[in-house]
Amino acid sequence: MADTVWWKKGIVYQIYPRSFQDSNGDGIGDLNGIRQRLDYLTWLGIDAIWISPVYPSPMADFGYDVSDYRAIDPLFGSLTDFDQLLHEAHGRGLKIILDFVPNHTSEQHPWFQESRSSGTNSKRDWYIWRDGRDGGLPNNWVSQFGGPAWTLDPTSGQYYLHSFLREQPDLNWRNPAVRDAMFKNLRFWLDRGVDGFRVDVIWLLIKDSQFRDNPPNPAYQPTQPAINRYLSVHNADQPEIHELIGDMRALLDRYDDRVLIGEIYLPLERLVAYYGKDLAGAHLPFNFSLIHGAWNASVIAETVAEYERLLPPGGWPNWVLGNHDQPRIAARVGPAQARVAAMLLLTLRGTPTMYYGDEIGLARVDVPPELAHDPWEKNEPGLGVGRDPWRTPMQWDTSPRAGFTSGQPWLPLEADYCDRNVASLEHSDRSILSLYRRLIALRKQHPALKIGDTRIVSHEHNVLVFERTHGTEKLLTALNFGQDDRALPSLGSGACFVLSSHMDRDGAADTNPILRGDEGLILQLAE
Repeated sequence: MADTVWWKKGIVYQIYPRSFQDSNGDGIGDLNGIRQRLDYLTWLGIDAIWISPVYPSPMADFGYDVSDYRAIDPLFGSLTDFDQLLHEAHGRGLKIILDFVPNHTSEQHPWFQESRSSGTNSKRDWYIWRDGRDGGLPNNWVSQFGGPAWTLDPTSGQYYLHSFLREQPDLNWRNPAVRDAMFKNLRFWLDRGVDGFRVDVIWLLIKDSQFRDNPPNPAYQPTQPAINRYLSVHNADQPEIHELIGDMRALLDRYDDRVLIGEIYLPLERLVAYYGKDLAGAHLPFNFSLIHGAWNASVIAETVAEYERLLPPGGWPNWVLGNHDQPRIAARVGPAQARVAAMLLLTLRGTPTMYYGDEIGLARVDVPPELAHDPWEKNEPGLGVGRDPWRTPMQWDTSPRAGFTSGQPWLPLEADYCDRNVASLEHSDRSILSLYRRLIALRKQHPALKIGDTRIVSHEHNVLVFERTHGTEKLLTALNFGQDDRALPSLGSGACFVLSSHMDRDGAADTNPILRGDEGLILQLAE
């Protein structure tokens, strides 16, 4: 596949639709709100928008409990609104990626209503029903949100599986009828012109056919979420999943220029299997190493090297700093290192995925308990797993409610939103927003950054230095993960500053330039 394909050379930008822009004053973002901000996204320079679920849903898990895969929830608008958004995005050269949620439906989906109506219903086997064992649960599997992954249906006396909330029963992907129905749902959106899918929890779709107990996790600590109590040996990452993903990919390949992205929380050595045999699996199995690894030069250097080593021949890498399920990068590493992180993300080889608000330095926004919405926080209070602080509204300007809504925002805004907002930061030459925009522009301008090769140069004294090359073009990224100034390795003559994360350097560089604390540098080396 040519290196010029859009999902290789482009930048993906995730929008959590409830929190991006409200167009009707109900305090919740919507599709028309996204459409109103398309000019901002083109100004920023991103290439594709990934929109978290907007299907009809009871919102037990904010759209990840789907009750109709072929419609838009009225909270977000209508199919007409979606088609208009798609049309206007395409008119600006932007791709639209939808979130597809195939592991489970809402309990209010008509399929499940039929399935639970009787043990002989034709859709009974569309979900996973099991008898109890020895007077108890079918096995020891744990829900991602805490508690057993099984709920008893009193009418039939059987249990149904839910890997997440009890309101989210798992589909039985071993049933060919389920596959056919879900693939028809994919075709519905592909025929409308969407450019691809981010597939939710794709590694969970197939379960052990014998429903064996998971083994205990010897490293489990009581302060961890309950899902960590056992090792997910039998309820995830089953061998048969790769055939299923191959079929899903084959469906997308019938259309031009579509992308299949898989959400997969697995170690790198298992993650890379999701590219599939002969690269016939997911185009981009999401790589979350920068979210979960330690934030220092040596660990990141080792991660980059291991990832590159494990990639199958021709496999295209990708990198993610954050998403709607994880603490924001500025909350994890602080505002100074958030700028270093931006330079890392946008100069590594592979497709970068940005999370809305990171470009203005949004960090943790405190959400009082009485305003919390996240079911995870409610199911496991006190463990700090609630995701509301990372899902707060985008901050656009200094007007009341930050230009997000004319009503009451569904989650609180950051206290200092009058300082941290797009309108204020876009006019500051050294703001983090200006840094993101410059980095994105540089990535488009330099083939070495967009599609070039990578070589780790060094990772000593908490400074990571790596080289990007394409043809005769050679760029060097140097990132200081510490606060002390460090001298860089000798660059030879003719090196020039391209960009500092402090945005205050240009022109010719010294042979041994000093990298300041909490600074990232891009330098162009002599050919």
